[in-house]
Amino acid sequence: MDKIKELYNIDIKENFIKHLDDALLSILLKDRSSGKNIIWATDTYAWHGVGFGSQDYITQAQITGKRGSIIKPRTEKSKKEQQQRIKNKAEVFTPSWVCNRQNNLIDNAWFGRENVFNTETEKGWTTNPDKIVFPEGKTWQDYVKANRMEITCGEAPYLTSRYDTVSGEYIETSNRIGLLDRKLRVISENIDSEQEWVEWAFTAYKSIYGFDYQGDNVLIARENLLFAFIEAYIDKFEIPPINEYLLEIAKILSWNIWQMDGLKYVIPNSCKPYKSLQVSLFDDENEQLHPCEGCLKNEPSKHTGIYCKVMDWEKHKTVSFISLVGRKKS
Repeated sequence: MDKIKELYNIDIKENFIKHLDDALLSILLKDRSSGKNIIWATDTYAWHGVGFGSQDYITQAQITGKRGSIIKPRTEKSKKEQQQRIKNKAEVFTPSWVCNRQNNLIDNAWFGRENVFNTETEKGWTTNPDKIVFPEGKTWQDYVKANRMEITCGEAPYLTSRYDTVSGEYIETSNRIGLLDRKLRVISENIDSEQEWVEWAFTAYKSIYGFDYQGDNVLIARENLLFAFIEAYIDKFEIPPINEYLLEIAKILSWNIWQMDGLKYVIPNSCKPYKSLQVSLFDDENEQLHPCEGCLKNEPSKHTGIYCKVMDWEKHKTVSFISLVGRKKS
């Protein structure tokens, strides 16, 4: 049980994840679009030396062992680093009470009524303790399956509110307001069978998506969502979940929470100049370098970088994210 207590900390230690299962951290570091790892995509860590530059891959060795505390949530970063990230990448985090209000707008529309999961206060909320009642023609299963996405997700506060990203205050599972947290609550209210609960939790995770530019944010978001599963499971069954479940959740998250330049729809820093051969009148060949046309002309469909892929879980096939942009659901 002492190990379980380590869960209830906003700074999830990579050493602890490695302790749970050596393969777990490897999956959480995967970039499914490139087939490699996510990259740092920030110079914040460059002072650590070779391998910590913006275009370098994040490896297990870099963030475990003696460097097991190198990656921290925003509230535990220095003020200087916070300001630097705001300046360089416009990184601003939203208080949980604001996330709650915006998430409530989504649920107000879906349920056709207000105050479903909680009642808003000036800078907070009061959780509705009663079992959620669903409107005529809609079921709790429909709610769990409904797709939700948090763009430029940072540490994913709209998906899971394990802690307030501004104050750093830990939030108990019963009082959480994230879009995933609400789905897990609904599952727990309607299912008692452990096997069924886990299967529906997998479904819930396959329905939530998010992306961010900076690699540490992507990793932290994945970790927060993984631990949201662990904490919800413990709340329901009073024991930790088996590693098999964690590995499946990590696999889903490695697809659904991905690293992307949200303006280009490619992996950050992946656009490169391309070469062409110019043949002269005298049959001389000259190789020329050309800049990425997408970057030059601000045309998202013409980048030379690696376009990001997401998983269509219903069809179990990958799709290019840019192909989904602007598409309306019939």
